[in-house]
Amino acid sequence: MEEDLKVICAKEMALLSLIDKTGYNMVQENGQRKYGGPPPGWEGPAPPRGCEVFVGKIPRDMYEDDLVPLFEKAGRIYEFRLMMEFSGENRGYAFVMYTDREAAQRAIQMLDNYEVRPGKFIGVCVSLDNCRLFIGSIPKDKRKDEIIEEMRKVTDGVVDAIVYPSTTDKNRNRGFAFVEYESHKAAAMARRKLIPGTFQLWGHSIQVDWAEPEKDVDEEVMQRVRVLYVRNLMLETSEETLRQEFSRFKPGCVERVKKLTDYAFVHYRSRSDTLTALSLMNGAQIDGAAVEVTLAKPAGVKDGGAAGRKCGTRGSQGGGGGNGGNGTFGLHKNDGGMMGRDPMRLRCMYPLLPGTPLTGTSLLSLKQSQITSAVSLLDFYCCKNCWLPPEYYLYSTPGQDGKLLLLYKVVIQSTRRTYIPDKLCALLDDAKELAAQTTLWNLGTPQSLHILSLFPFLSGFLHLSSGTPGHSI
Repeated sequence: MEEDLKVICAKEMALLSLIDKTGYNMVQENGQRKYGGPPPGWEGPAPPRGCEVFVGKIPRDMYEDDLVPLFEKAGRIYEFRLMMEFSGENRGYAFVMYTDREAAQRAIQMLDNYEVRPGKFIGVCVSLDNCRLFIGSIPKDKRKDEIIEEMRKVTDGVVDAIVYPSTTDKNRNRGFAFVEYESHKAAAMARRKLIPGTFQLWGHSIQVDWAEPEKDVDEEVMQRVRVLYVRNLMLETSEETLRQEFSRFKPGCVERVKKLTDYAFVHYRSRSDTLTALSLMNGAQIDGAAVEVTLAKPAGVKDGGAAGRKCGTRGSQGGGGGNGGNGTFGLHKNDGGMMGRDPMRLRCMYPLLPGTPLTGTSLLSLKQSQITSAVSLLDFYCCKNCWLPPEYYLYSTPGQDGKLLLLYKVVIQSTRRTYIPDKLCALLDDAKELAAQTTLWNLGTPQSLHILSLFPFLSGFLHLSSGTPGHSI
């Protein structure tokens, strides 16, 4: 008992010494201990988005007197938040906000997988405040302004809503929306109020979940982008029509166009023409639809460390689901001199050591974050609903160049429904993955909408589809 007391006193003295040395304040509230926020002499608002890192796998008996000097090596700390247990131990993770983004990136480069004690390695990656909720089962006749008004009646801090129009009737929505709040705290309070499942809007029970946070793309990278993302297109609008409309101000300036359902990517030959088209075409009418135009975000942008990732609440960047309509495109060799990367999540593999115990595991015992293919997710979804496994039937047809093109039909016997993609594939695995994607989209679960955004379309683009791909029978 006396030894424990000595240890506690020594830790308290070390923390007091840190505070006295740096001049930072320290308070403990709501299960976390906050050091700084703001630091001494700070004037103005808090640092912008992208200045915070998530730190995982911290030894439970390691505290600010050891951690703060370590993370100060990367730059000036605005705020250090260590999550605490009632016992006085830390909970194994913390959030470090720096005064600028460069320091946050240095911390990731310097300290991810850093050995803080013999055999103890911490993980460091980018942390983002998630201020966006996914709201499902919304009546399809409700407009954006009606959704915002209704959400403001029942929750505080609503600033915007992202609503996707139906591909067949632009006056109707697709039954879900993404609601943006003024802060992570406001979004968390709204989710806590709405999540029990008994809450109704317009007499309908709604589904509520975190939208996956958007990835921040380096400003220098975005300054080289020569691709526009165009959404809210009519299904019948052709690539040739888009080429004509987007090059009307300067014939020949468009390099190529790729349209998928009701959105498209328009590639320009020069950056200046891209920006001119952006200013001219955003809100323009094409085949009777008012289109929305933004700069496309490069796919597969590196997002910091590989360890300690979190998704959803206030964690690291983890995929692009529910991104509110920011197109993401695959980079090719001629896209501004940048090389593309596989936009799928990085796989983590570990050595199988001799004598490692292995246990039979049910699919339902997995977390959805462990499932990185649509085929596996569809198996998971069917298992979760006590349905029979999906059945895949392979079909083929010769392409224009004589190459055999493939398509899978998916049959869910338990619901007596059949799903067929609206695209053919040259590779067998791609055909099966696309069939599973199509099925998940038509099943319409919020989880599937989020996870589908992680898979690249076979044309080299990745995006949360703005349409209902394929056909259900």
